[in-house]
Amino acid sequence: MPTAIIADDERLMRDQLRMRLSQVWPELEILDEAKNGEEAVAMVGQHQPDFAFLDIRMPGKTGLDAAQAIGTKSHIVFITAYDQYAVEAFERGAVDYVLKPAEPERLKLTVERLKARLASPPPDMSAMLAQLAKEMGLGKPNYLQWIQASIGQELRLIAVQEILFFQSDEKYTRVQTATVEALIRKPVRDLAEELDPKLFWQIHRSTLVNVNAIAGVSRDMRGRHLVLIKGKPDKLEVSRSFVHLFKQM
Repeated sequence: MPTAIIADDERLMRDQLRMRLSQVWPELEILDEAKNGEEAVAMVGQHQPDFAFLDIRMPGKTGLDAAQAIGTKSHIVFITAYDQYAVEAFERGAVDYVLKPAEPERLKLTVERLKARLASPPPDMSAMLAQLAKEMGLGKPNYLQWIQASIGQELRLIAVQEILFFQSDEKYTRVQTATVEALIRKPVRDLAEELDPKLFWQIHRSTLVNVNAIAGVSRDMRGRHLVLIKGKPDKLEVSRSFVHLFKQM
């Protein structure tokens, strides 16, 4: 029976991949799950699985770092949010990968490739991994790619690029996309440190806005600057500390 471990810092993604793998490859036994690269390396040493599914962007030791440490102990399968450049790099290096979120039809193709590799020992990919790390810029800050949020009684993963703005709402933080409104417990001050500042601007101590969602800036009767959101009636107040962001608009 083929075996594997899964490493991803997002529990929901681990749960989803485990479930989808059980659907498309019921013979595969998931031996353990890791929350980071360090745990993944230790689990491979302990269990000696045939495959190690590694999230590319994990805090601390990245998926590429973990793969280099694992070496030829297991076949490596990378987990990545859709990134055309990353996928092209994987294809050139003949590296197996799973796209987030793992869709059954796409996962079936990956599984077929993995089954074909079972009969062969894991290759030495050290040189390839070093090149991939350089090309993908994994030495850069590891910004959030997904938000795990509550929509009613449902827990959902939302890609940060789809989020129009975050706004504090008493005990929660409101997450607004073009189609849904969700709630998370993480405060805006923490999100401001974990999101790419080129994509999300903090315009108030309680508000972060996606720069691509800004339709314009207006001023009300009191002289306050208000950010207008594309396709939404919301007008987000800009505090004096952040007015400078819009001086050239």
